Amino acid sequence: MGQKFLIDTNILIDFQTKRIPQSGLDFVADAIDDTFIISFVSYIEFLGYKNVTKAMEDFISIAETIEINKAIINQTVLIRKANKISFADAVIAATAMVHNLTLLSHNAKDFKKIRGLRIIDPHNI
Repeated sequence: MGQKFLIDTNILIDFQTKRIPQSGLDFVADAIDDTFIISFVSYIEFLGYKNVTKAMEDFISIAETIEINKAIINQTVLIRKANKISFADAVIAATAMVHNLTLLSHNAKDFKKIRGLRIIDPHNI
């Protein structure tokens, strides 16, 4: 694929429950096959999803999970100062930016004002 992606929690859940149009499912599947990268925040949110199954737990266990570090913390602070955004979304956006990843999310409206963040909504591919 060339481009690398950070996959947001909503896309992980929608992918597992097949609530994304087929073209988006194919896109996410290719991204996962290439490099399956998530934030530690998405790992926590995904496993905390009320309908998580054993298959979903197995699925998330193979992801490369990016943990918090000082660069992500500093970028999160900058994002929160400049935008009205939840803490979790700010950490996810900061993670994508620090690691030069494009964010895959269905919440594009939550992230659209963050300068320098690349985002794709697989529901709209």
